[in-house]
Amino acid sequence: MYRPHPFSWVPAEGERHATTDAKPRHGYHGVTVRTLCSKKVTADNSDIGWLWPTCPSCNSGAHELAGVPVAGEGAD
Repeated sequence: MYRPHPFSWVPAEGERHATTDAKPRHGYHGVTVRTLCSKKVTADNSDIGWLWPTCPSCNSGAHELAGVPVAGEGAD
């Protein structure tokens, strides 16, 4: 399955988390994954889940893996 970055976003436990776990063909809904913030969470791929705030730790980890600075970091 095509994945432009070595992680995917997964809504779970009231936040959008990132994971490097392999993405199942049917998606993550109901699947337990290990997140970049070191939690084990069960994905909730509901419409509302994608509107939850992004986990700050996962966001930092995702930016690091993508080689892209977090907005506002490193600006002089």
